[in-house]
Amino acid sequence: MKLAAALLLVATPLQALDVPSGQQVDLQEVLIDQMGNETWLRFRFIAPDIARDGGAITYDAAAPDMKALCDTLAIPYIAQYALTGDVIVISLADRAVEFGAVDPSVTQFFEAYRPEKGICIWEAL
Repeated sequence: MKLAAALLLVATPLQALDVPSGQQVDLQEVLIDQMGNETWLRFRFIAPDIARDGGAITYDAAAPDMKALCDTLAIPYIAQYALTGDVIVISLADRAVEFGAVDPSVTQFFEAYRPEKGICIWEAL
């Protein structure tokens, strides 16, 4: 029941918290995947400023944003909805794209973290 409520909550984009780079970032959706024996919680964000054409935010500038989103949005979200997961994936895309769809024109950045004691620990996947 809580899982369904968590997924329904993000049916429409929500303004995300401020990020270090200052770019606008909106939460697109939260997905829960079973990857082998692990549960992955995917927080997908729209970040127009990472676009190849005309975007001003590079991966190096966006990496601290993804860590901040994990710590300040994903961790509280997981606690609020009593979700459990082994890996948190934060993804930024310059525009909305269906999960799993291949679109080479979309710029996307990804980072994975392990939630430990209320913070996100970077995972080198």
